[in-house]
Amino acid sequence: MEREFTKAELLKLYDAHVAHNYKPFSGFIGRSGKGSWVQDVSGKKYLDMLSSYSALSFGHAHPRILRALIEQACRLPNLPGAFYSEEKMIFSYELARFCGMEMSLIMNTGAEAVETALKLARKWAYKKKKIKRDRAEIIVCGGNFHGRTITIVSFSTEPQYKNNFGPHTPGFKVVPFGDVQALKDAITPNTAAFLVEPIQGEGGINVPPVGYLRACRKVCTENNVLLMADEIQTGLARTGKMFACNYEDVKPDVLILGKALGGGFMPVSAVVGSRELLMTIKPADHGSTFGGNPLGCHVARESLRVLVDEHLVDRAFNLGRDFMNDLKDMRSPCVKEVRGRGLMIGVVIKEGGPNAHKLSQRLVRNGMLCKEARTDVIRLAPPLTITREELHWGLELLKKALL
Repeated sequence: MEREFTKAELLKLYDAHVAHNYKPFSGFIGRSGKGSWVQDVSGKKYLDMLSSYSALSFGHAHPRILRALIEQACRLPNLPGAFYSEEKMIFSYELARFCGMEMSLIMNTGAEAVETALKLARKWAYKKKKIKRDRAEIIVCGGNFHGRTITIVSFSTEPQYKNNFGPHTPGFKVVPFGDVQALKDAITPNTAAFLVEPIQGEGGINVPPVGYLRACRKVCTENNVLLMADEIQTGLARTGKMFACNYEDVKPDVLILGKALGGGFMPVSAVVGSRELLMTIKPADHGSTFGGNPLGCHVARESLRVLVDEHLVDRAFNLGRDFMNDLKDMRSPCVKEVRGRGLMIGVVIKEGGPNAHKLSQRLVRNGMLCKEARTDVIRLAPPLTITREELHWGLELLKKALL
C-alpha cells in the first residue's frame, strides 16, 4: 500500500522537484473532486468557482463523461493519425455540424489549436489570397491571451509573458480591443486574419462594446480577411450562449475551441472552419501524436451531448444573470464594477482597493477556489452544473471578503 505524504512533505516535494512555472495558493493541496466541490489532502472541502478556467465546465468527474472515458479506454485509447480512427471521423463530423461549419482539425491543448489556426491563416493567405510568400500579417488585440508558446507570446502585450523569450516571431500587429476603427486602419493587402477573443478572459473578463464583433465581421468580409474567434474559454455555453459570438449573430471563419471540449478529463482542442480553409493543410504540413486520439474524441462527443441534454446554455445564462445581479447588489465599497456574461464573471476592484490576488487567497483559505485576472479583477467561472444553493454559499463567502 502506498504511504500517505503529509502536507509538509508534499510541499517539500513541490519545492524540490516541480518546476516553478506557477505559484499555487498556499494552504490547499487538492486530492479529489466531485461536482462543484474539491477536497484537499486534509479533508477540507472547497467550492470550485474557477473550474480550471472553464476546462471543468461539467464539474469534477461528471458521471456520464466518466463512463464514456472508461468505455473508450477499455476499447482503443490511442491511434496515430497515420491510421484511420472511427472516433476521430465521427467526432470531426459531429463537431463541425455542431458548430455550423464544414471541417474540424483536432488537437490537444488550446495553445496548439491557436498555433494550428495561425498556420492555417498563413497558408490560406499564400495559396488562396495570393499574398507574397512570408509577408502575411495577422492582427491581434491588446490584452489578449491565446496561450504561452513562443509564437503566441510574441504578440502578447503582457511583458512577463514575453520578456527573455525573444527573439519574437514576426508577422503580427496589435490593435486595441473593442476598437473597430483601429482594426480598419491596421489592415493592408498583406493582412491574412484577425484573431480575437469575443470576451477577454485572462485579460480581465473584458467585454467589448455592443456591436463590436458584428462590425469586425463586416470589416473582415470587406477586406477578404479571416475572422478567427478564440472561444477556448468563452465557447460551449460558458457565457450563456453556445458561443460568445452568438450574442451578435456573428459566424467567424475560424472557431478555436478547447478546455470544456474535453469534459474535464482529457485535453481536447479543435479548429473548426470551412473545407476551403482546412484543406489548405496537406499531409505532413501539420500533425500531433495525440491529436484526435480515440479516447479524447469519444470523451468530447459525450461532452457535447451532455451540454445539450442538461440544457447548460440556459443554465449558464439564467444562473449567471442572477448571480451577477446578486454581486452588484452587494454594493461593496471596494468593488468598481461587476462584468461578464453567463458564468464568466469578473469582479473589478477599485484603484487603491485590496489586491485581487490577496483577496483570492483569502477566499481560498475560507473554502472557495478562485483566482485573479490581471491585478485588479477576481475571476469567477464556476462549473455550469453548479446549483443555485452552491452559488449562494459562494456569494456569502464573497460578501465576507469584500464588505
